[in-house]
Amino acid sequence: MSEKLNYDQIAPTYDQRYTAYTYDGVGAALFSLAQQVGAGRILEVGCGTGHWLTTLRPVARSVYGLDLSLGMLQRAQQQQKDCALICGRASHLPFAAAAFDLVFCVNAFHHFAHPRSFIAEARRLLRAEGVLAIIGMDPHSGRDQWCIYDYFPETREIDLGRFPSGGTILDWMAAAGFDSVEWRVAERIVQPCVGRQVLESPILQKHGTSQLALLTDEAYAAGMARITAAVRKAEESGERLVFPVDVSLTIVKGSVRAR
Repeated sequence: MSEKLNYDQIAPTYDQRYTAYTYDGVGAALFSLAQQVGAGRILEVGCGTGHWLTTLRPVARSVYGLDLSLGMLQRAQQQQKDCALICGRASHLPFAAAAFDLVFCVNAFHHFAHPRSFIAEARRLLRAEGVLAIIGMDPHSGRDQWCIYDYFPETREIDLGRFPSGGTILDWMAAAGFDSVEWRVAERIVQPCVGRQVLESPILQKHGTSQLALLTDEAYAAGMARITAAVRKAEESGERLVFPVDVSLTIVKGSVRAR
């Protein structure tokens, strides 16, 4: 496994993942939360290239994004001119207490070095009736069927080590003082690839997902060789080879009790 992801290096091609999947369920969940909190001040932690900031900007009074990668923030600035973008760490959020109505992260929580500190910081930043939402994969559920796990077997073990389970996140939120904590599936992505089609998927590129980006070049090449061999074998025998993509993104959210 590579020791660390360099998101400055990944930034130029990061948004290709949004051409593979639309993430409509995630967008709908965020819109619903923005409406719930009155579309006030919103903060995305681990905002990356600003995809979700752009999505929520039309319904929010003011939108802030924080990320540790300057390269990702530069891409975000190109897409969203009227957002406040800050370089910083999730465990030390540089904002005043009770400054936001909604704090959220999408597919970023597992990258935070101190995830429980982030939850405590989010609790500090939220106003009464404000909401924290954490959206991402939960490989511990065992529900996902994903060709990346099948053909790059190291990635499953890596994910089990770096992703907290939804139940664990729920417990952390409750311990931090959040009220009405809820855990559910926000979106189920079912987009299998058939045969040679899989080789054109942006997700299968070396930096198409963090799962593959974390692999050594040798491990990535070995997985691609397995996929190519499987495609060739199916074509030679006339079989219809399906590469499964059935992945759920869960949302764990909690609110701050009205004072």
